[in-house]
Amino acid sequence: MEPVSQFTKEQYELVLESRKVLIEYCKTISPEDFLYENSNFGRGGSIRNLLTHIANTYKFWISEHGLKKPIVFTPNESVQNINDTIDLFDKIDMIIFEFIDLVGKMEKKHIEYEIDGIKSSTTPLRLFTHVITHEFHHKGQILSMSRYLGYTPVDTDIII
Repeated sequence: MEPVSQFTKEQYELVLESRKVLIEYCKTISPEDFLYENSNFGRGGSIRNLLTHIANTYKFWISEHGLKKPIVFTPNESVQNINDTIDLFDKIDMIIFEFIDLVGKMEKKHIEYEIDGIKSSTTPLRLFTHVITHEFHHKGQILSMSRYLGYTPVDTDIII
């Protein structure tokens, strides 16, 4: 495996470890609180909506732009519980590992994309870094939201 692919794979495995801690924690949150929408938190303001947004962002950047595959966004309403979320992220993981395999073959190439009529490009590593940092940003919001709902958040840091 190419060095960049190996590094990216190892990094995503760390993301998966951290996500697993979050998912296990979310299993302790009541179904009502999982779906509770609070306008003080962005992207729909519920734990479910934030998790769905994270998954859709992976689809948008990695599948649509990185792999050049058409996507269908997952509507929030199709995710009703943590098990639906687990199923959704299992699909995302397959997309990510496909992208990681591709990264080794295109290390220095640029990925072209267009957003709102503006054309740009980025490197595979930058695209990958964007989506994982995006996940960690929203993971913090999820933990803050759970605290607001009366739960004691767990530590999802990679190094504890």
